[in-house]
Amino acid sequence: MTVTLLPDAQPSTGRVPHRARPKAADPGADVPVSMIERMTLILDAFDAATPTLTLLGLVERTGLPRSTVHRILDQMIRLRWLAHTSGGYRLGMRTLELGGLTADHNEIRDAVSPLLHELCQRTGMVGHLAVLDGREVVYLDKAGGRLAAMLPTRLGGRMPAHCTALGKAMLAGLEPSIAEAAFPSRLPRLTAHTITEPDALHRNLAQIRLRQGVALDREESMDGIACVAAPMRGRGTAPAALSLSGRADAMSFDKLARVLLEISHEAGRALFPRRARWR
Repeated sequence: MTVTLLPDAQPSTGRVPHRARPKAADPGADVPVSMIERMTLILDAFDAATPTLTLLGLVERTGLPRSTVHRILDQMIRLRWLAHTSGGYRLGMRTLELGGLTADHNEIRDAVSPLLHELCQRTGMVGHLAVLDGREVVYLDKAGGRLAAMLPTRLGGRMPAHCTALGKAMLAGLEPSIAEAAFPSRLPRLTAHTITEPDALHRNLAQIRLRQGVALDREESMDGIACVAAPMRGRGTAPAALSLSGRADAMSFDKLARVLLEISHEAGRALFPRRARWR
């Protein structure tokens, strides 16, 4: 798996449950023309909070004309991308089947998840395993007790990398010039503590490199929640990272960092010997 960050002249935006698009009736609305783009808009409309959507809900979330959505839905149901239920539409079995083919991510999860779950039992914290995808982190696993249900993260979910300990741990593993080119302008704010200035982010990444890749999130992504993360290093960049999250007022950052580094190194040894190189 190759992890890359591409420079973008436009400011990055925070991930939201669905991608807001202008209504088709709005003047100047940018409605995708290709069928692939329209299908992608429809698939992206679903999230953990709304796994089932009505036709009206899909129209509102995608900004596509009602007749267009209805026509595409019929085709997506026939091809098993979607299924029609009594409450509306939901993702179909084809999405699940294709998800099972992501061998790189499955291999990471299979090798690391037992260590992550054991770590959460030892510490009582919420654990996450994630990979870097552009300017976002993608969660491959989540473990923990009652607090886990309070955190909005989910398997397959995304968060902006610049405001998460996981994301910063992996960004710090990139060549500084690549990370700097990827965040050229002001960054979206999730809380009052979010780093929004590129220069401040790059200084933070430089500090993380001096701490063996250990990154901290002090209520930067969610009020009242703090996080510690450490990368699992392969050849060159850090393709994945582990983290522990908990209430900010009860976090022992130094202690958790030591434990997390130990586990991340063990996870790396368990994973990377299986392959001649990380693709």
